[in-house]
Amino acid sequence: MSDALKHECGIAMVRLLKPLEFYKEKYGTAFYGVNKMYLLMEKQHNRGQDGAGFASIKLNTQPGDRYISRLRSNGAQPIQDIFNQINERINHEIAEHPEYSDNVALQKKHIPYIGEVFLGHVRYGTFGKNSIESVHPFLRQNNWMHRNLIVAGNFNMTNSVQLFNNLVELGQHPKENTDTVTVMEKIGHFLDDAVNKLYKKLKKEGYTKVEASPIIGERLNVAKILRKSAKNWDGGYAMAGLLGHGDSFVLRDPAGIRPAYYYQDDEVVVVASERPVIQTVFNLKFDDVKELEPGHAIITKKSGEVSIKQILEPLERKACSFERIYFSRGSDAEIYSERKMLGRLLMPEVLKAIDHDTIHTVFSYIPNTAETSFYGMVEAAQDELNLQKNQSILAEKDSLTDERLKEILGHRLRTEKIAIKDVKLRTFITEDSSRDDLVAHVYDVTYGVVKPEDTLVIIDDSIVRGTTLRKSIIKMLDRLNPKKLVVVSSAPQIRYPDCYGIDMARLEDLIAFRATLELLKDNNQYHIVDTVYKKCKEQVDLQDGEVQNFVKEIYEPFTDQQISDKISELLSDPEVKTEVKILYQTVDNLHKACPKNLGDWYFTGDYPTFGGNRVVNRAFINFYEGNKDRAY
Repeated sequence: MSDALKHECGIAMVRLLKPLEFYKEKYGTAFYGVNKMYLLMEKQHNRGQDGAGFASIKLNTQPGDRYISRLRSNGAQPIQDIFNQINERINHEIAEHPEYSDNVALQKKHIPYIGEVFLGHVRYGTFGKNSIESVHPFLRQNNWMHRNLIVAGNFNMTNSVQLFNNLVELGQHPKENTDTVTVMEKIGHFLDDAVNKLYKKLKKEGYTKVEASPIIGERLNVAKILRKSAKNWDGGYAMAGLLGHGDSFVLRDPAGIRPAYYYQDDEVVVVASERPVIQTVFNLKFDDVKELEPGHAIITKKSGEVSIKQILEPLERKACSFERIYFSRGSDAEIYSERKMLGRLLMPEVLKAIDHDTIHTVFSYIPNTAETSFYGMVEAAQDELNLQKNQSILAEKDSLTDERLKEILGHRLRTEKIAIKDVKLRTFITEDSSRDDLVAHVYDVTYGVVKPEDTLVIIDDSIVRGTTLRKSIIKMLDRLNPKKLVVVSSAPQIRYPDCYGIDMARLEDLIAFRATLELLKDNNQYHIVDTVYKKCKEQVDLQDGEVQNFVKEIYEPFTDQQISDKISELLSDPEVKTEVKILYQTVDNLHKACPKNLGDWYFTGDYPTFGGNRVVNRAFINFYEGNKDRAY
């Protein structure tokens, strides 16, 4: 993706089902769980580079022994930072106490981070400061072991204000009005309530306080706690949690917006945000790793009993399609195939744009995540070239000479590495003109391969704001002096803000929205903007189920092609001499390529939860009123 776009978070959970001595004997180390957590988090670093956190719990500890450890970092390389600290602490303890080196019981008792239950998180901040206080996991502490709660998630709630007010109505005093804090405190409230009720019941049964404590842990109904906690959540989420005595869970939202995958055998339960991460770290086959169903939670009791429970009634499945286009690692077998198909399905429109002249066309991509879609596009282009060769041979069969046949068969598809991201630009000058000049040099270009008679086709994952395209990439490619420049997006036009965890909050930031406003002005239809504003304002106090997305009316007067053509104008700087054409994927083709991930609200405005409609209308109101606040 050429535009810088922060997105997504990643979760990793490991629960060891055997005593630590088992892993020491079989794998040579009692640090097996720590090592696996490092790999799971490192292989999800693509999902979060603003911060990382790690937490562990030791089972069956004695009173007075530390059983919870947590470490967070918002450093430049947060995952490395965390595990360097863990490694240094472990090495220090063993150096100070050589008797720990081969004694698993002493390691567990005295060395932090060694345990049986682990939770990790990598973070991209969608908004707010990137302070250490914003880094997961979050910890809610209590002297009662069962009331300790550790929470981390890949999520965003559209109704965090409502959730905050619900907590106040319950008599709580949350320290922050953020969805992370409100979610944790909501779970914590019902956890406290469940523990209190169990304690009163056990007291009536004649148990002492000491005797009651382990029984509370056994009887805690985690699924019931989650059902009560998540009842009013509106958003996309994969929520993970650990209870102090050793129970753990991961809950996925009922529309399946955020991803969650798991694997279980007799040694381990592991959950992560991406399938290939688990496959690689545990050397598994594709079918070994299961997808957690929407509205369900995987719950592991302290005893090691694992269950999948339905927590919320599943909605129509709307798994985020951006996971397939861009966010997730392309090493997943399905995702790799889908990204190639996205490129292949674009080819008919590309052929129209180049007048089917594959001989005088150079194909490339904007590094590096668009590479897989590029392969699919090139395969389709090769099919077209082969067809052209066949047609030429058949048309000239009566007069075909050996020399002409060699000429026809010698035509090759021209693919080149054109755009090279030279450095991560550090813009140290704030003056606009100076910044623009610096941004224009983020990418370097390969000279000498594009001729003046050539069309250059370059594919990108998606075009969100278009800033990098306009200020850097198109200007850079114009230096090659192609006859025509065709920029192809493997994703459809992004028309609406996301409210489930991707950093696309403001309508006016989206190039498709800005282009449509220009079309309304050009066609004397800008009054539609005023009409939509009034409709949005009228819905502010309505219940969620009554709110409609009226922002769709902004786009209704125009075809996709008209909007694409206007985007081409907006992204082509007056200094650019080359004709520029922008092509977008269609929503229908997106669904053909990614049939399991039909979440397309940023393209269509069809939000999978009621809160989405409220957010998009608020975003439009903010735009109209010149309010720079976020819509959620």
